[in-house]
Amino acid sequence: MPRHSTYQLRLTALFRAFLLLALAASASADDMRIAKKLIATGWDHPDSQRFRQHLAEIEKRPFDGVVVEVTGRNDEGKPVPLRAGFSSMPWKPEWFHPCIDDLEAARPERLTDNFVSFGANPGNVDWFDDSGWAQIVEHWRIVARVAKQSGLRGILFDPEPYSDPYAQFRYAAQPEKDRHTFDDYYAQARRRGREVMSAVVAEYPNLTLFCYFMNSINAAAAGRANPRPALASLGYGLYPAFIDGWLDVLPPEVTLVDGCESAYRYNSAQEYLEAAVRIRGAGQELVSPDNRAKYRAQVQVSFGIYLDAYWNPPDSPWYIDGLGAPRVDRLRTNTATALRVADEYVWVYGEKFRWWPTPNGRVKPETWPEALSGSEDALRFARDPLDYARMAIARGQAAGTLANLARNGDFAAGKTADADGREQSYRDGGPPAGWSAWQEESSHGAFTWNRQEGAAATGSAQAAGVTGGCLIQSYPAEPGQRFAVRALRKIAGRGDASLRIRWQTSEGKWTQEGRDVLIFTGDPRDQWGELFGVAEVPDGVGRLVLLLGISGQPSDQDTIWYDDIAVYRLE
Repeated sequence: MPRHSTYQLRLTALFRAFLLLALAASASADDMRIAKKLIATGWDHPDSQRFRQHLAEIEKRPFDGVVVEVTGRNDEGKPVPLRAGFSSMPWKPEWFHPCIDDLEAARPERLTDNFVSFGANPGNVDWFDDSGWAQIVEHWRIVARVAKQSGLRGILFDPEPYSDPYAQFRYAAQPEKDRHTFDDYYAQARRRGREVMSAVVAEYPNLTLFCYFMNSINAAAAGRANPRPALASLGYGLYPAFIDGWLDVLPPEVTLVDGCESAYRYNSAQEYLEAAVRIRGAGQELVSPDNRAKYRAQVQVSFGIYLDAYWNPPDSPWYIDGLGAPRVDRLRTNTATALRVADEYVWVYGEKFRWWPTPNGRVKPETWPEALSGSEDALRFARDPLDYARMAIARGQAAGTLANLARNGDFAAGKTADADGREQSYRDGGPPAGWSAWQEESSHGAFTWNRQEGAAATGSAQAAGVTGGCLIQSYPAEPGQRFAVRALRKIAGRGDASLRIRWQTSEGKWTQEGRDVLIFTGDPRDQWGELFGVAEVPDGVGRLVLLLGISGQPSDQDTIWYDDIAVYRLE
Protein backbone atom coordinates (compact mmCIF):
# COMPACT_ATOMS: atom_id res chain seq x y z
CA MET A 1 0.00 0.00 0.00
CA PRO A 2 1.45 3.47 -0.86
CA ARG A 3 2.56 5.41 2.19
CA HIS A 4 0.31 8.40 1.35
CA SER A 5 -2.70 6.05 1.64
CA THR A 6 -1.40 4.88 4.98
CA TYR A 7 -1.15 8.51 6.08
CA GLN A 8 -4.77 9.11 5.10
CA LEU A 9 -5.80 5.98 6.99
CA ARG A 10 -3.96 7.22 10.05
CA LEU A 11 -5.77 10.56 9.90
CA THR A 12 -9.04 8.64 9.67
CA ALA A 13 -8.03 6.46 12.61
CA LEU A 14 -7.10 9.51 14.67
CA PHE A 15 -10.40 11.21 13.83
CA ARG A 16 -12.29 8.03 14.73
CA ALA A 17 -10.38 7.80 18.03
CA PHE A 18 -11.16 11.45 18.77
CA LEU A 19 -14.84 10.88 18.00
CA LEU A 20 -14.98 7.84 20.28
CA LEU A 21 -13.31 9.80 23.09
CA ALA A 22 -15.73 12.69 22.58
CA LEU A 23 -18.71 10.36 22.67
CA ALA A 24 -17.33 8.63 25.76
CA ALA A 25 -16.79 11.97 27.47
CA SER A 26 -20.32 13.05 26.56
CA ALA A 27 -21.76 9.80 27.90
CA SER A 28 -19.67 9.92 31.07
CA ALA A 29 -21.07 13.35 31.90
CA ASP A 30 -24.47 11.73 32.46
CA ASP A 31 -23.37 8.26 33.59
CA MET A 32 -21.60 8.10 36.93
CA ARG A 33 -20.88 4.38 36.72
CA ILE A 34 -17.35 2.99 36.35
CA ALA A 35 -17.45 0.86 33.22
CA LYS A 36 -16.25 -2.72 33.73
CA LYS A 37 -14.81 -4.48 30.70
CA LEU A 38 -14.01 -8.03 29.59
CA ILE A 39 -10.83 -8.48 27.54
CA ALA A 40 -10.32 -11.65 25.48
CA THR A 41 -6.88 -13.23 25.31
CA GLY A 42 -5.46 -16.71 24.84
CA TRP A 43 -4.14 -19.11 22.26
CA ASP A 44 -6.63 -17.91 19.65
CA HIS A 45 -5.20 -14.37 19.64
CA PRO A 46 -5.94 -12.76 16.27
CA ASP A 47 -2.99 -11.25 14.51
CA SER A 48 -3.44 -7.85 12.88
CA GLN A 49 -4.61 -9.34 9.58
CA ARG A 50 -7.13 -11.76 11.14
CA PHE A 51 -8.39 -8.99 13.40
CA ARG A 52 -9.34 -7.00 10.31
CA GLN A 53 -10.69 -9.99 8.38
CA HIS A 54 -12.81 -11.46 11.20
CA LEU A 55 -13.78 -8.26 13.01
CA ALA A 56 -17.52 -8.75 12.44
CA GLU A 57 -17.35 -12.22 14.02
CA ILE A 58 -15.12 -11.05 16.86
CA GLU A 59 -17.53 -8.25 17.75
CA LYS A 60 -20.40 -10.71 18.20
CA ARG A 61 -18.67 -12.21 21.23
CA PRO A 62 -19.20 -10.81 24.77
CA PHE A 63 -15.99 -8.80 24.99
CA ASP A 64 -15.04 -5.14 25.13
CA GLY A 65 -11.60 -5.71 23.68
CA VAL A 66 -9.11 -8.31 22.49
CA VAL A 67 -5.37 -8.80 22.63
CA VAL A 68 -3.82 -8.65 19.16
CA GLU A 69 -0.59 -10.33 18.15
CA VAL A 70 1.61 -8.18 15.90
CA THR A 71 4.41 -9.73 13.87
CA GLY A 72 6.47 -7.62 11.55
CA ARG A 73 8.80 -8.76 8.76
CA ASN A 74 12.46 -7.85 8.61
CA ASP A 75 14.36 -6.91 5.46
CA GLU A 76 14.79 -10.62 4.63
CA GLY A 77 11.07 -11.28 5.10
CA LYS A 78 11.54 -13.22 8.33
CA PRO A 79 8.94 -12.80 11.10
CA VAL A 80 9.65 -10.42 13.98
CA PRO A 81 7.03 -10.90 16.70
CA LEU A 82 6.50 -8.11 19.21
CA ARG A 83 6.18 -10.78 21.88
CA ALA A 84 9.95 -11.29 21.55
CA GLY A 85 10.77 -7.75 22.61
CA PHE A 86 13.39 -8.46 25.29
CA SER A 87 16.23 -9.17 22.88
CA SER A 88 19.25 -7.28 21.58
CA MET A 89 18.16 -7.63 17.94
CA PRO A 90 17.81 -4.20 16.28
CA TRP A 91 14.32 -3.52 14.88
CA LYS A 92 13.15 -1.05 12.27
CA PRO A 93 9.76 0.68 12.72
CA GLU A 94 8.89 0.14 9.06
CA TRP A 95 8.89 -3.63 9.56
CA PHE A 96 5.58 -3.20 11.37
CA HIS A 97 3.87 -0.74 9.00
CA PRO A 98 1.76 -3.42 7.24
CA CYS A 99 0.41 -4.51 10.64
CA ILE A 100 -0.50 -0.93 11.48
CA ASP A 101 -2.25 -0.67 8.11
CA ASP A 102 -4.33 -3.77 8.92
CA LEU A 103 -5.33 -2.45 12.32
CA GLU A 104 -6.16 1.00 10.98
CA ALA A 105 -8.30 -0.54 8.25
CA ALA A 106 -10.44 -2.30 10.85
CA ARG A 107 -13.47 -0.34 12.05
CA PRO A 108 -14.48 -1.77 15.44
CA GLU A 109 -17.80 -0.56 16.80
CA ARG A 110 -18.10 -2.50 20.08
CA LEU A 111 -14.45 -3.24 20.83
CA THR A 112 -13.28 -0.10 22.57
CA ASP A 113 -10.28 -1.45 24.51
CA ASN A 114 -7.91 -3.47 22.33
CA PHE A 115 -4.27 -4.14 23.23
CA VAL A 116 -1.16 -5.16 21.34
CA SER A 117 0.78 -8.02 22.92
CA PHE A 118 4.38 -7.50 24.03
CA GLY A 119 6.46 -10.06 25.91
CA ALA A 120 9.58 -10.31 28.09
CA ASN A 121 11.12 -12.95 25.83
CA PRO A 122 13.64 -14.27 25.14
CA GLY A 123 14.92 -12.33 28.15
CA ASN A 124 18.57 -13.04 27.43
CA VAL A 125 19.92 -9.51 27.83
CA ASP A 126 21.74 -8.78 31.07
CA TRP A 127 20.53 -5.69 32.92
CA PHE A 128 24.08 -4.26 32.76
CA ASP A 129 24.30 -4.65 28.97
CA ASP A 130 23.86 -1.02 27.84
CA SER A 131 23.85 -1.75 24.11
CA GLY A 132 21.41 -4.64 24.52
CA TRP A 133 19.08 -2.57 26.66
CA ALA A 134 19.20 0.28 24.16
CA GLN A 135 17.53 -2.17 21.73
CA ILE A 136 14.96 -3.34 24.30
CA VAL A 137 14.03 0.29 25.00
CA GLU A 138 13.64 0.85 21.27
CA HIS A 139 11.40 -2.21 21.05
CA TRP A 140 9.17 -0.72 23.76
CA ARG A 141 9.12 2.53 21.80
CA ILE A 142 8.05 0.69 18.65
CA VAL A 143 5.26 -1.26 20.35
CA ALA A 144 3.92 1.96 21.88
CA ARG A 145 3.99 3.54 18.43
CA VAL A 146 2.15 0.55 16.94
CA ALA A 147 -0.54 0.81 19.63
CA LYS A 148 -0.94 4.56 19.21
CA GLN A 149 -0.99 4.66 15.42
CA SER A 150 -3.34 1.66 15.25
CA GLY A 151 -5.92 3.27 17.53
CA LEU A 152 -5.50 0.62 20.26
CA ARG A 153 -6.01 1.31 23.94
CA GLY A 154 -2.50 0.27 24.85
CA ILE A 155 -0.04 -2.57 25.43
CA LEU A 156 -0.59 -5.98 26.99
CA PHE A 157 2.68 -6.90 28.70
CA ASP A 158 3.42 -10.53 29.53
CA PRO A 159 6.39 -10.79 31.94
CA GLU A 160 6.47 -14.60 31.92
CA PRO A 161 9.59 -16.34 30.51
CA TYR A 162 8.88 -18.95 27.84
CA SER A 163 12.43 -19.57 26.61
CA ASP A 164 14.79 -21.63 28.76
CA PRO A 165 17.11 -20.88 30.43
CA TYR A 166 16.34 -17.17 30.29
CA ALA A 167 14.16 -15.33 32.81
CA GLN A 168 14.53 -11.58 32.66
CA PHE A 169 13.30 -10.90 36.19
CA ARG A 170 14.98 -13.78 38.09
CA TYR A 171 18.25 -12.82 39.73
CA ALA A 172 19.67 -16.34 39.54
CA ALA A 173 19.23 -16.33 35.72
CA GLN A 174 21.32 -13.20 35.10
CA PRO A 175 24.60 -13.81 33.19
CA GLU A 176 26.62 -11.50 35.47
CA LYS A 177 25.14 -12.50 38.84
CA ASP A 178 28.62 -13.54 40.01
CA ARG A 179 29.87 -9.99 39.47
CA HIS A 180 26.88 -8.01 40.83
CA THR A 181 24.80 -8.37 43.97
CA PHE A 182 21.04 -8.52 43.98
CA ASP A 183 20.94 -4.91 45.18
CA ASP A 184 23.13 -3.94 42.21
CA TYR A 185 20.71 -5.62 39.84
CA TYR A 186 17.73 -4.10 41.66
CA ALA A 187 19.06 -0.59 41.08
CA GLN A 188 19.82 -1.41 37.46
CA ALA A 189 16.31 -2.82 36.87
CA ARG A 190 14.79 0.39 38.21
CA ARG A 191 16.98 2.38 35.85
CA ARG A 192 15.85 0.27 32.89
CA GLY A 193 12.24 0.74 33.96
CA ARG A 194 12.71 4.51 33.77
CA GLU A 195 14.25 4.24 30.33
CA VAL A 196 11.47 2.01 29.03
CA MET A 197 8.62 4.15 30.35
CA SER A 198 10.22 7.36 29.11
CA ALA A 199 10.31 5.88 25.60
CA VAL A 200 6.73 4.56 25.84
CA VAL A 201 5.09 7.79 26.97
CA ALA A 202 7.03 9.80 24.41
CA GLU A 203 5.09 7.80 21.79
CA TYR A 204 1.79 7.29 23.63
CA PRO A 205 1.41 9.66 26.61
CA ASN A 206 -2.03 8.41 27.76
CA LEU A 207 -1.92 4.67 27.12
CA THR A 208 -2.99 1.81 29.37
CA LEU A 209 -0.21 -0.66 30.12
CA PHE A 210 -2.07 -3.88 30.93
CA CYS A 211 0.10 -6.53 32.58
CA TYR A 212 -0.90 -10.15 33.16
CA PHE A 213 0.53 -9.48 36.60
CA MET A 214 2.52 -6.81 38.41
CA ASN A 215 3.42 -6.87 42.09
CA SER A 216 0.65 -9.37 42.81
CA ILE A 217 3.16 -12.06 41.80
CA ASN A 218 5.52 -11.01 44.61
CA ALA A 219 3.01 -10.23 47.37
CA ALA A 220 4.65 -12.85 49.63
CA ALA A 221 7.73 -10.64 49.86
CA ALA A 222 5.76 -7.73 51.36
CA GLY A 223 5.12 -7.21 55.06
CA ARG A 224 8.85 -7.05 55.85
CA ALA A 225 11.07 -4.16 56.85
CA ASN A 226 13.25 -5.10 53.88
CA PRO A 227 11.59 -7.25 51.17
CA ARG A 228 14.72 -7.61 49.06
CA PRO A 229 16.14 -10.79 50.66
CA ALA A 230 12.86 -12.51 49.85
CA LEU A 231 12.72 -11.04 46.34
CA ALA A 232 16.25 -12.27 45.62
CA SER A 233 15.04 -15.86 45.75
CA LEU A 234 11.83 -15.37 43.74
CA GLY A 235 11.32 -15.89 40.03
CA TYR A 236 10.20 -12.29 39.50
CA GLY A 237 12.33 -10.66 42.18
CA LEU A 238 13.61 -7.87 39.91
CA TYR A 239 10.15 -7.02 38.56
CA PRO A 240 9.16 -4.63 41.41
CA ALA A 241 12.28 -2.56 40.70
CA PHE A 242 11.38 -2.41 37.00
CA ILE A 243 7.85 -1.25 37.96
CA ASP A 244 9.33 1.29 40.36
CA GLY A 245 11.29 2.69 37.43
CA TRP A 246 8.04 3.01 35.45
CA LEU A 247 6.52 4.96 38.32
CA ASP A 248 9.54 7.28 38.54
CA VAL A 249 8.62 8.86 35.19
CA LEU A 250 4.95 7.93 34.85
CA PRO A 251 2.75 10.87 33.77
CA PRO A 252 -0.70 11.08 35.42
CA GLU A 253 -2.51 10.20 32.18
CA VAL A 254 -1.09 6.64 32.07
CA THR A 255 -2.89 3.69 33.66
CA LEU A 256 -1.11 0.53 34.84
CA VAL A 257 -3.10 -2.68 35.32
CA ASP A 258 -2.09 -5.55 37.61
CA GLY A 259 -3.90 -8.47 35.95
CA CYS A 260 -3.39 -10.87 38.89
CA GLU A 261 -2.91 -14.04 36.87
CA SER A 262 -2.92 -15.86 40.23
CA ALA A 263 -6.73 -15.59 40.11
CA TYR A 264 -6.98 -18.47 37.60
CA ARG A 265 -8.20 -20.86 40.33
CA TYR A 266 -10.19 -18.45 42.48
CA ASN A 267 -13.64 -19.82 43.30
CA SER A 268 -15.00 -17.52 45.99
CA ALA A 269 -15.69 -13.84 46.54
CA GLN A 270 -13.28 -13.84 49.48
CA GLU A 271 -10.35 -14.82 47.26
CA TYR A 272 -11.00 -11.93 44.87
CA LEU A 273 -11.47 -9.45 47.69
CA GLU A 274 -8.30 -10.55 49.50
CA ALA A 275 -6.30 -10.34 46.26
CA ALA A 276 -7.54 -6.80 45.68
CA VAL A 277 -6.39 -5.87 49.17
CA ARG A 278 -2.97 -7.42 48.50
CA ILE A 279 -2.54 -5.55 45.23
CA ARG A 280 -3.57 -2.22 46.70
CA GLY A 281 -1.79 -2.74 50.01
CA ALA A 282 1.13 -5.17 49.85
CA GLY A 283 1.78 -4.22 46.22
CA GLN A 284 2.72 -0.67 47.12
CA GLU A 285 5.11 -1.90 49.81
CA LEU A 286 7.28 -3.21 46.97
CA VAL A 287 7.83 0.22 45.43
CA SER A 288 9.70 3.13 46.92
CA PRO A 289 7.81 5.41 49.33
CA ASP A 290 8.06 8.38 46.99
CA ASN A 291 6.13 6.42 44.31
CA ARG A 292 3.35 5.05 46.51
CA ALA A 293 0.89 7.89 45.95
CA LYS A 294 1.34 7.42 42.22
CA TYR A 295 0.94 3.66 42.63
CA ARG A 296 -2.34 4.12 44.53
CA ALA A 297 -3.66 6.56 41.94
CA GLN A 298 -2.61 4.81 38.73
CA VAL A 299 -2.38 1.04 39.34
CA GLN A 300 -5.65 -0.80 38.75
CA VAL A 301 -6.75 -4.16 40.15
CA SER A 302 -7.70 -6.74 37.52
CA PHE A 303 -8.18 -10.52 37.44
CA GLY A 304 -7.66 -13.36 34.97
CA ILE A 305 -10.41 -15.91 34.28
CA TYR A 306 -8.97 -19.21 32.98
CA LEU A 307 -11.65 -20.85 30.86
CA ASP A 308 -9.90 -24.21 30.68
CA ALA A 309 -10.30 -24.62 34.45
CA TYR A 310 -14.07 -24.80 33.94
CA TRP A 311 -13.67 -27.54 31.30
CA ASN A 312 -10.75 -29.60 32.61
CA PRO A 313 -11.40 -32.92 34.42
CA PRO A 314 -11.17 -33.09 38.24
CA ASP A 315 -7.69 -34.62 38.17
CA SER A 316 -6.29 -31.55 36.42
CA PRO A 317 -4.29 -29.15 38.59
CA TRP A 318 -6.25 -26.40 36.81
CA TYR A 319 -9.79 -27.33 37.84
CA ILE A 320 -12.69 -25.23 39.16
CA ASP A 321 -15.27 -27.19 41.17
CA GLY A 322 -18.95 -26.48 40.54
CA LEU A 323 -19.72 -26.49 44.29
CA GLY A 324 -22.85 -28.53 43.71
CA ALA A 325 -23.97 -26.63 40.61
CA PRO A 326 -22.98 -26.77 36.92
CA ARG A 327 -19.44 -25.51 36.54
CA VAL A 328 -20.55 -22.95 33.96
CA ASP A 329 -22.58 -21.35 36.77
CA ARG A 330 -19.32 -20.88 38.67
CA LEU A 331 -17.87 -19.26 35.56
CA ARG A 332 -20.74 -16.76 35.59
CA THR A 333 -20.50 -16.13 39.33
CA ASN A 334 -16.71 -15.85 39.43
CA THR A 335 -16.58 -13.55 36.41
CA ALA A 336 -19.30 -11.35 37.91
CA THR A 337 -17.39 -11.23 41.21
CA ALA A 338 -14.13 -10.43 39.45
CA LEU A 339 -15.80 -7.56 37.56
CA ARG A 340 -17.38 -6.25 40.75
CA VAL A 341 -14.06 -6.22 42.63
CA ALA A 342 -11.82 -5.10 39.74
CA ASP A 343 -11.25 -1.44 39.03
CA GLU A 344 -12.00 -1.71 35.31
CA TYR A 345 -10.78 -4.84 33.52
CA VAL A 346 -11.16 -8.60 33.76
CA TRP A 347 -9.37 -10.71 31.19
CA VAL A 348 -10.59 -14.08 29.92
CA TYR A 349 -7.87 -16.52 28.88
CA GLY A 350 -8.46 -19.77 26.98
CA GLU A 351 -6.17 -22.37 25.48
CA LYS A 352 -7.93 -25.55 24.34
CA PHE A 353 -10.75 -23.97 22.30
CA ARG A 354 -11.39 -20.79 20.38
CA TRP A 355 -13.78 -17.84 20.04
CA TRP A 356 -12.92 -17.11 16.38
CA PRO A 357 -10.85 -18.67 13.58
CA THR A 358 -7.21 -19.32 14.41
CA PRO A 359 -4.39 -21.14 12.60
CA ASN A 360 -2.93 -22.26 15.94
CA GLY A 361 -2.74 -26.06 15.67
CA ARG A 362 -2.74 -26.45 19.46
CA VAL A 363 -6.29 -25.10 19.62
CA LYS A 364 -9.13 -27.56 19.03
CA PRO A 365 -11.62 -26.78 16.24
CA GLU A 366 -14.62 -26.37 18.57
CA THR A 367 -15.57 -22.93 19.83
CA TRP A 368 -15.82 -22.26 23.54
CA PRO A 369 -19.66 -22.17 23.43
CA GLU A 370 -19.61 -25.58 21.73
CA ALA A 371 -17.09 -27.13 24.12
CA LEU A 372 -18.38 -25.51 27.33
CA SER A 373 -22.11 -25.15 26.87
CA GLY A 374 -23.47 -21.94 28.31
CA SER A 375 -20.07 -20.26 28.60
CA GLU A 376 -20.92 -17.38 26.28
CA ASP A 377 -24.20 -16.65 28.09
CA ALA A 378 -22.34 -16.86 31.41
CA LEU A 379 -19.86 -14.19 30.31
CA ARG A 380 -22.60 -12.03 28.80
CA PHE A 381 -24.59 -12.08 32.02
CA ALA A 382 -21.53 -11.33 34.15
CA ARG A 383 -20.45 -8.47 31.91
CA ASP A 384 -23.85 -6.78 31.57
CA PRO A 385 -26.83 -8.43 33.29
CA LEU A 386 -29.31 -5.92 31.88
CA ASP A 387 -28.15 -6.40 28.31
CA TYR A 388 -28.19 -10.18 28.75
CA ALA A 389 -31.69 -10.06 30.25
CA ARG A 390 -33.09 -8.07 27.35
CA MET A 391 -31.49 -10.50 24.92
CA ALA A 392 -32.90 -13.51 26.80
CA ILE A 393 -36.37 -11.94 26.95
CA ALA A 394 -36.33 -11.26 23.21
CA ARG A 395 -35.14 -14.82 22.61
CA GLY A 396 -37.96 -16.21 24.75
CA GLN A 397 -40.56 -14.05 23.02
CA ALA A 398 -39.38 -15.21 19.62
CA ALA A 399 -39.54 -18.86 20.71
CA GLY A 400 -42.90 -18.45 22.43
CA THR A 401 -41.51 -19.71 25.75
CA LEU A 402 -41.43 -16.48 27.74
CA ALA A 403 -43.57 -16.66 30.88
CA ASN A 404 -44.49 -13.57 32.91
CA LEU A 405 -44.78 -14.57 36.57
CA ALA A 406 -46.47 -11.31 37.61
CA ARG A 407 -50.14 -11.80 38.48
CA ASN A 408 -52.43 -9.18 36.95
CA GLY A 409 -49.32 -7.29 35.91
CA ASP A 410 -51.23 -5.32 33.28
CA PHE A 411 -53.91 -4.34 35.84
CA ALA A 412 -56.67 -5.28 33.40
CA ALA A 413 -58.47 -7.82 35.60
CA GLY A 414 -60.76 -7.47 38.56
CA LYS A 415 -59.97 -11.03 39.66
CA THR A 416 -56.74 -13.04 39.78
CA ALA A 417 -55.06 -15.78 41.78
CA ASP A 418 -52.66 -15.07 44.61
CA ALA A 419 -49.25 -16.70 45.09
CA ASP A 420 -50.95 -19.81 46.52
CA GLY A 421 -53.51 -20.11 43.72
CA ARG A 422 -56.46 -18.67 45.69
CA GLU A 423 -58.77 -16.29 43.84
CA GLN A 424 -58.62 -12.63 44.80
CA SER A 425 -61.09 -9.94 43.71
CA TYR A 426 -60.68 -6.20 43.60
CA ARG A 427 -62.29 -4.28 46.45
CA ASP A 428 -63.25 -0.64 46.01
CA GLY A 429 -60.75 1.69 47.65
CA GLY A 430 -58.03 -0.92 47.75
CA PRO A 431 -55.06 -1.94 45.57
CA PRO A 432 -55.61 -3.85 42.29
CA ALA A 433 -56.48 -7.55 42.43
CA GLY A 434 -53.47 -9.73 43.19
CA TRP A 435 -51.55 -6.91 44.88
CA SER A 436 -51.21 -5.86 48.49
CA ALA A 437 -50.16 -2.43 49.74
CA TRP A 438 -48.17 -1.03 52.65
CA GLN A 439 -47.37 2.50 53.80
CA GLU A 440 -45.62 4.10 56.73
CA GLU A 441 -47.65 5.06 59.79
CA SER A 442 -47.23 8.75 58.97
CA SER A 443 -48.43 8.21 55.39
CA HIS A 444 -52.17 8.38 54.70
CA GLY A 445 -52.39 8.01 50.94
CA ALA A 446 -54.64 5.88 48.76
CA PHE A 447 -53.82 2.84 46.57
CA THR A 448 -56.48 2.14 43.93
CA TRP A 449 -57.18 0.48 40.60
CA ASN A 450 -57.49 3.00 37.79
CA ARG A 451 -59.48 1.40 34.96
CA GLN A 452 -58.89 4.23 32.45
CA GLU A 453 -55.28 5.36 32.81
CA GLY A 454 -52.73 2.88 31.46
CA ALA A 455 -49.74 2.51 29.21
CA ALA A 456 -51.92 0.43 26.88
CA ALA A 457 -55.27 1.95 27.97
CA THR A 458 -56.22 -1.21 29.89
CA GLY A 459 -55.79 0.01 33.46
CA SER A 460 -53.08 0.73 36.00
CA ALA A 461 -52.23 0.75 39.70
CA GLN A 462 -52.56 4.22 41.16
CA ALA A 463 -51.12 5.79 44.30
CA ALA A 464 -51.83 9.33 45.54
CA GLY A 465 -50.82 11.16 48.70
CA VAL A 466 -48.37 8.44 49.74
CA THR A 467 -45.32 9.83 51.53
CA GLY A 468 -43.79 6.38 51.88
CA GLY A 469 -45.23 3.05 50.78
CA CYS A 470 -45.42 0.38 48.11
CA LEU A 471 -47.48 -2.17 46.22
CA ILE A 472 -46.33 -5.74 46.90
CA GLN A 473 -46.29 -9.10 45.16
CA SER A 474 -44.08 -12.13 45.86
CA TYR A 475 -42.93 -15.23 43.98
CA PRO A 476 -41.27 -18.54 44.91
CA ALA A 477 -37.52 -18.43 44.30
CA GLU A 478 -34.48 -20.63 44.86
CA PRO A 479 -30.86 -19.62 45.49
CA GLY A 480 -28.94 -19.12 42.26
CA GLN A 481 -32.00 -18.43 40.12
CA ARG A 482 -31.95 -15.19 38.14
CA PHE A 483 -34.90 -12.92 37.46
CA ALA A 484 -35.54 -9.88 35.28
CA VAL A 485 -38.19 -7.44 36.48
CA ARG A 486 -39.85 -4.64 34.57
CA ALA A 487 -42.42 -1.95 35.32
CA LEU A 488 -43.73 1.20 33.65
CA ARG A 489 -44.47 4.31 35.68
CA LYS A 490 -45.87 7.80 35.12
CA ILE A 491 -45.87 10.68 37.61
CA ALA A 492 -48.10 13.74 37.97
CA GLY A 493 -47.11 16.35 40.52
CA ARG A 494 -44.59 15.58 43.22
CA GLY A 495 -43.29 12.24 44.39
CA ASP A 496 -40.91 9.54 43.23
CA ALA A 497 -41.28 5.99 41.97
CA SER A 498 -38.84 3.12 42.44
CA LEU A 499 -38.80 -0.62 42.10
CA ARG A 500 -37.22 -2.72 44.83
CA ILE A 501 -36.53 -6.45 45.00
CA ARG A 502 -36.32 -7.90 48.49
CA TRP A 503 -35.97 -11.42 49.86
CA GLN A 504 -37.80 -13.71 52.24
CA THR A 505 -37.24 -17.21 53.50
CA SER A 506 -39.69 -19.93 52.49
CA GLU A 507 -41.46 -19.23 55.80
CA GLY A 508 -41.98 -15.57 54.90
CA LYS A 509 -39.29 -14.02 57.12
CA TRP A 510 -37.25 -11.12 55.72
CA THR A 511 -33.65 -12.03 54.98
CA GLN A 512 -30.54 -10.83 53.11
CA GLU A 513 -31.47 -7.15 53.56
CA GLY A 514 -28.07 -6.14 52.27
CA ARG A 515 -28.84 -7.81 48.94
CA ASP A 516 -31.84 -5.63 48.03
CA VAL A 517 -31.97 -4.50 44.39
CA LEU A 518 -33.19 -0.92 43.92
CA ILE A 519 -34.19 0.31 40.45
CA PHE A 520 -34.98 3.83 39.19
CA THR A 521 -35.53 5.40 35.78
CA GLY A 522 -34.44 8.74 34.40
CA ASP A 523 -37.26 8.87 31.84
CA PRO A 524 -39.48 12.00 31.80
CA ARG A 525 -41.86 12.03 34.75
CA ASP A 526 -45.00 12.86 32.79
CA GLN A 527 -44.48 9.96 30.38
CA TRP A 528 -44.51 6.21 30.84
CA GLY A 529 -40.93 5.38 31.79
CA GLU A 530 -39.41 1.93 32.21
CA LEU A 531 -37.85 0.54 35.38
CA PHE A 532 -35.83 -2.55 34.47
CA GLY A 533 -33.48 -4.64 36.57
CA VAL A 534 -31.97 -8.05 37.19
CA ALA A 535 -31.46 -9.97 40.42
CA GLU A 536 -29.82 -13.25 41.39
CA VAL A 537 -31.37 -15.07 44.35
CA PRO A 538 -29.01 -15.20 47.37
CA ASP A 539 -28.48 -18.19 49.64
CA GLY A 540 -31.18 -18.89 52.22
CA VAL A 541 -33.95 -17.28 50.17
CA GLY A 542 -37.30 -18.88 49.35
CA ARG A 543 -39.29 -15.93 47.99
CA LEU A 544 -38.61 -12.90 45.79
CA VAL A 545 -40.67 -9.90 46.91
CA LEU A 546 -41.38 -7.15 44.38
CA LEU A 547 -42.10 -3.69 45.79
CA LEU A 548 -43.48 -0.91 43.58
CA GLY A 549 -42.35 2.05 45.64
CA ILE A 550 -43.99 5.43 46.08
CA SER A 551 -42.55 8.28 48.14
CA GLY A 552 -42.73 12.04 48.66
CA GLN A 553 -46.38 12.72 47.70
CA PRO A 554 -47.60 15.49 50.06
CA SER A 555 -51.17 15.69 48.69
CA ASP A 556 -53.80 13.55 47.00
CA GLN A 557 -53.22 15.61 43.85
CA ASP A 558 -49.79 14.01 43.50
CA THR A 559 -50.23 10.76 41.61
CA ILE A 560 -48.09 7.85 40.45
CA TRP A 561 -49.33 5.15 38.09
CA TYR A 562 -47.72 1.74 37.55
CA ASP A 563 -48.46 -0.57 34.62
CA ASP A 564 -47.22 -3.59 32.65
CA ILE A 565 -45.37 -5.32 35.48
CA ALA A 566 -43.28 -8.29 34.33
CA VAL A 567 -41.24 -10.82 36.28
CA TYR A 568 -39.25 -13.26 34.15
CA ARG A 569 -37.07 -16.10 35.26
CA LEU A 570 -33.86 -16.15 33.21
CA GLU A 571 -32.57 -19.57 32.20
